Amino acid sequence: MPVRTIRLFGDPVLRAPSAPIEAVDDGIRALVRDLLDSVQPAGRAGVAAPQIGVGLRAFSYNIDGVIGYVLNPVLVEVSGDPQLVGEGCLSVPGLWHDALRYPWAKVVGTDLDGNEVVLEGEGLLAQALQHETDHLDGKLYLDRLPAESRRQAMREIRESSWF
Repeated sequence: MPVRTIRLFGDPVLRAPSAPIEAVDDGIRALVRDLLDSVQPAGRAGVAAPQIGVGLRAFSYNIDGVIGYVLNPVLVEVSGDPQLVGEGCLSVPGLWHDALRYPWAKVVGTDLDGNEVVLEGEGLLAQALQHETDHLDGKLYLDRLPAESRRQAMREIRESSWF
């Protein structure tokens, strides 16, 4: 499968809460293949289904060479004091700002066979779990920026060549 085109800021699919996956069929299996293919290019830590135009609760990840996916993920636990961490997003290319994130996170979901998937960790994994589940809730990392940084990011978006 080819790497799918990433939807950019302003696309309504990025702001709509994603629907749960009710049943695994050929379409869902194809979605997972597309998510896995789309997260493999260098520099990608995660791709959520809305970023490739699909309003379903699924994402793929690529952290420290470990590539995987989760269906119907739920962010069930975070811990530590939230910190400002440098973050970017494939749907907002070229921007990098400090977003407020917890240092540890845990997501629970399922795989294609209905088996439970538990992803938990700190650092980049924790950040990616929060970032990707935000996408599934219709949120972008821009929503996690302090007010002045968000204003600056919106200026940068308006001035970008892709917007």
